[in-house]
Amino acid sequence: MRRRRVLAATLGLLVGVAVFALHAQQPTFRTEANYVRVDVFPTKDGAPVTDLTRDDFDILENGAPQKIEQFEHVSIRPAGPQDTRIEPNTVAESRAMAQNPRARAFVLFLDTYHVDVGSSHNIRQPLIDALDHMIGPDDLVAVMTPSMAATDIAFARKTTTIEGFLTRYWDWGDRDRMVHQDPEDQEYGYCFPNEPRVVAELIDRRHEKRAIDALHDLVVHLGGLREERKAVLAITQGWLLYQPNLALMPGADGNPPVVPGISVEPRGGKLTTKDSSNQTSPANRCQMDRMNLAQIDNERDFRFLLDRANRANVSFYPVDPRGLAVFDSPIARTDVPGSPLPPPSLVVDSAMLRTRLTTLRTLAENTDGLAIVDSNDLAKGFRRVVDDLSSYYLLGYYSTGRLDGRFHAITVRVKRPGVQVRARRGYLAASAAEMTSSTRAATPPAAATSAEATAIQTALSALAALQRDVPLRVHVATGWTIDGRPGFWVVPEFSEAPPLDRDVDVTVVSATGATVGRVTSRGGTRSGLVQIVPSEPAESGAFTVRVRAEGGTGSVSVTLPPSPDAGGAIFTRRGPTTGNREMPTADLRFRRSDRLRVDIPTPAAGTVAARLLDRTGKALAIPLTATIRDDANGSRWQTTELALAPLTNGDYLVEMTSGEKRTIVAFRIVP
Repeated sequence: MRRRRVLAATLGLLVGVAVFALHAQQPTFRTEANYVRVDVFPTKDGAPVTDLTRDDFDILENGAPQKIEQFEHVSIRPAGPQDTRIEPNTVAESRAMAQNPRARAFVLFLDTYHVDVGSSHNIRQPLIDALDHMIGPDDLVAVMTPSMAATDIAFARKTTTIEGFLTRYWDWGDRDRMVHQDPEDQEYGYCFPNEPRVVAELIDRRHEKRAIDALHDLVVHLGGLREERKAVLAITQGWLLYQPNLALMPGADGNPPVVPGISVEPRGGKLTTKDSSNQTSPANRCQMDRMNLAQIDNERDFRFLLDRANRANVSFYPVDPRGLAVFDSPIARTDVPGSPLPPPSLVVDSAMLRTRLTTLRTLAENTDGLAIVDSNDLAKGFRRVVDDLSSYYLLGYYSTGRLDGRFHAITVRVKRPGVQVRARRGYLAASAAEMTSSTRAATPPAAATSAEATAIQTALSALAALQRDVPLRVHVATGWTIDGRPGFWVVPEFSEAPPLDRDVDVTVVSATGATVGRVTSRGGTRSGLVQIVPSEPAESGAFTVRVRAEGGTGSVSVTLPPSPDAGGAIFTRRGPTTGNREMPTADLRFRRSDRLRVDIPTPAAGTVAARLLDRTGKALAIPLTATIRDDANGSRWQTTELALAPLTNGDYLVEMTSGEKRTIVAFRIVP
């Protein structure tokens, strides 16, 4: 784990410092609702064609010819000394640089799960040489691994820090290590010591799922960064694309074990001891993971990745660092119980190798990239990539198509015989409603814009504490009950459930130090919802909520807004990790297999509406249904539910509106 933390910290330092300016002599590209930019890479016999003119190109959108309004040939000049490159000062500045249509954007994806130690060493020098020749003075490059979120990548122009990282951490590959660095992988071995093949498949399925999810997250992020082509150099030995395997399901009869849920008294919200089982035990976690991993369909997710990459104009250049591989599996696998685990038969191993290479070729061919596989001359393969990306054309046209919110296919043809063309395959057009909405929002009142940004940033700030693990998390929502009394709804969540015979003490303290409410519950459960309604009248203002138990202590500063407003929401998760039962949670990190419910306290009984937003406040095309719910303990909630499966990793907002009152809360989806 220490090695992974150092690796992540090192990757976080790959951004330099500087300012950016466009050359005055470069033409300006107009951008309007129906204006489309297309970057075109023409080659002949594998070499770029550099003498084409505007008249040599034809562009069709959904089969209809389009008039080329803008034309420019871009030739990447030598990069020059590293110290002459202008670097961004901030992450935001680096992303602004990446939006320059004449600057190429690269991401180096190091698939740590699917590269062995020897291969990560072999690829080091060819990759360094390729970066030196590939990255021009205006180009930007970032690094990502499966353990990173796409929003964490930062673009830079200097490649020296990346070279230093590859030189220092030449053994970043994890595939054939005797001991896995990930504690979840190690836990499978403890849970199933007599089933080494089950452990091996669980580990491989989990690694492949995380890698493909990370690539999907990256594609979505790059698609929102800019329209022009983005290149991803994926250093990986490929994937098997696991599909559901019912034989891997826990239990002899194929049915998953029933895991008890959390019991909370309907009145008072006290934690109870009706169910003393520990849902967070390693055995239960392993069983839930086994059930989830047995049902994954990575082949379907891979097809979805190809579709999203085409829509986002992302091209993949996968590189198999093994070179000309003969076998896919090691002679003996030593990272699982019962080691050494013998390799599969030669027939099975050969099929696995073909599948991995086919997957990489498919990734490249379907995204207009190049695959460097089945070759011991990695340097020659990288030269092909450098040549492919050293010269291209920027074309722009005003679409004659409708603003219908649909995907529009683009076809680029070159009239000169023998020239092959790679270009973006299409784009997602805006809808008329979106354009009307964006036009209205283009010049909002300054106060409204400031209030909106403040509400979003306040909601997202609650996610900052998720960066570190703690024994106890405390999440609080404040508001007012049906009869107009102030209420504090507290969710204490322990990393391990406190002992059965220990108390969990929740106290609300005013700014003057006076205790305005207190509830003591018995331990034994990992989390629960505690409602505190002060017996004495309490005014709006600042309060502190404190939780004490043997399993940990914690405190949260909260604000009780004036009636009838609410402060925050209660989050409830339901999914495989909860035994498919609802569990209030203080950890706002969720997985795509979860179902999320958001409850906001309210004394009013009017109509309520809900929307799902991205982290910038833009509404997503996922409808939410909001209702009003009354509980027996005197609390009333604005509530909405959503399945997280359609979403990718990242931060999201839920907006709940009743009349003119609006509440925004945030949550995060993780791999």
